[in-house]
Amino acid sequence: MEKINGELCPLCQKKTLILNEEEIEIPYFGKAFVFGMHCEDAECDYKISDVEFEEEKDPCKCEFEINSKKDFEVRFVKSGSAVVKIPALKITIEPGIASEGYVTNIEGFIKRIKKVLEDQRDTAEDDDARKKAKNLLKKIWKVECGDEKLKIIIEDPTGNSAIISEKTVISKLRK
Repeated sequence: MEKINGELCPLCQKKTLILNEEEIEIPYFGKAFVFGMHCEDAECDYKISDVEFEEEKDPCKCEFEINSKKDFEVRFVKSGSAVVKIPALKITIEPGIASEGYVTNIEGFIKRIKKVLEDQRDTAEDDDARKKAKNLLKKIWKVECGDEKLKIIIEDPTGNSAIISEKTVISKLRK
């Protein structure tokens, strides 16, 4: 892993930014570069990351259905430009300024979703928002227990995202 310390943080303007670049090999997908920046200042929470593949890819749409506990082990690669949809939960994660790319597995992705919903459940001032978050967490719990299926869709105009499984349905993304 290549690491550069002491860069200027764009948020707090201190020289406490660390830049990371790591080259990894992802089976069936090839060489990938994982980039990251994070500020070490205790009062600044700036961080951003992304994933790019060495080989240029076509825009893609990946669809994967979780229907067993084994599916939580499937590799999940999301670039900063990808849109992620979970239709059954009516959740769409759009790319934006703070959109991050990362490499994890389905379990890690679901944990990210749960963290956001738990924060909403615990901090929302609106009763309806708290109730909605609580109900979505219950649905996710049923999926984790194997009682319900859940489809995840990634749409990436750069082609730098993937759900690496034989069960994944991959198609060209329509522009």
